Amino acid sequence: MRGFEKVSIQEYGRHRPREEHERIMLPKRATRSSAGYDFYLPHDVRLAPGEGTVIAMGIKAYMKEDEVLFLIIRSSLGFRGLRLKNQVGIIDADYYDNPKNEGHILVAIENNSKETIELKAGERIVQGIFLKFGISEKEEEPPWERSGGIGSTEN
Repeated sequence: MRGFEKVSIQEYGRHRPREEHERIMLPKRATRSSAGYDFYLPHDVRLAPGEGTVIAMGIKAYMKEDEVLFLIIRSSLGFRGLRLKNQVGIIDADYYDNPKNEGHILVAIENNSKETIELKAGERIVQGIFLKFGISEKEEEPPWERSGGIGSTEN
């Protein structure tokens, strides 16, 4: 069981005007054989060369405990010089509905090109790919559970 939901209007409103909430589009695959779910921009973005921003996507993802969601910049944007600031986004299953931000997916991007990049609301920006992962059989049980949002597993 895996999928996507909108975050609450209250959570989205902490980052962007609440009026944009109704325009948020759930991620979807372009074709039956597509591995990635396209995430759509909820608003216009304009980045000068060297400039970066954090985009509140208005989306949260749920998945099985042994799965992870990888976020990767769409290749067409990568060729234009747009990059994820953290290279690859990793969304763990326990990020969903956490008490700090509901599991709100934020995408940090930067323009590494020499030209201004303009993106329009509704444009596809990243792809999300669900993957199953394994754990070491001799691993000790981690002593804590997620209590917050981004970076909260750094205890």
